Amino acid sequence: MAMAWIWTGMAVVSLLFAAAAGNLGALGGAALDGARSAVELCVSLAGVMCLWTGVMEVLEQSGATAALARAFRPLLRRLLPHASRDPETLSALSGNLSANLLGLGGAATPLGIRAARAMARGCEGVASDELCLLVVLNTASIQLFPTTLAGVRAALGAADPFDILPAVWLVSLASVGAGLLAAKLFSRLWRA
Repeated sequence: MAMAWIWTGMAVVSLLFAAAAGNLGALGGAALDGARSAVELCVSLAGVMCLWTGVMEVLEQSGATAALARAFRPLLRRLLPHASRDPETLSALSGNLSANLLGLGGAATPLGIRAARAMARGCEGVASDELCLLVVLNTASIQLFPTTLAGVRAALGAADPFDILPAVWLVSLASVGAGLLAAKLFSRLWRA
C-alpha cells in the first residue's frame, strides 16, 4: 500500500513540475518512451528467465543441484547448527544456497521461505541469530552465474554480458564475508 502512495506522489509531483515549467508534452512523451522501454526489457528478461529456468530444471533432473546441496551441508551444519538438525530445514537451506549460487534467486526464494518458516518455529515473534544469519546469506549471496544481471546487460546490448564475472565473484564473496562478520558481531553485542 505504501508503494502505491509513493508512486502516486511521484506522478503528481512530476505533473505539477511539468505544468509549472510548461513541459507537459515532453512529460507525456517521456512517459510513453519509458513504458515502451520497460516492456522491451521485460520481454527480453522473460526469455532469459525461461532459458535459465530450463537450465535449472536440467540440473535438477540430472542430480547436479542435489550434489551441490550435499556439498554445502557440512558448511551449513557449521554456520547454522540448530537449523541443520532438522533434515527438512537442512534440505531447504542447501537448495536455497545452491539456487542462489547459480544466480537463480527466483528459484531460491521458495526454499528460503520454507527454511525460514521452519527456523522461526518456537521463536515467539523474535528472530533467532540463525534466522538473521539466513537473511544475511540470502541477501548477500555468492553467485557463480549472475543470470539476471547478465540478462539485463544482454537486453541493453552488451557485447559480452558475462564479462563481469570476476568482479561479481569478488564482490559477492566480500559481501557474504562482511555480512557473516556483522551478523556474528551483532549477535554477540546484542546479548551483552
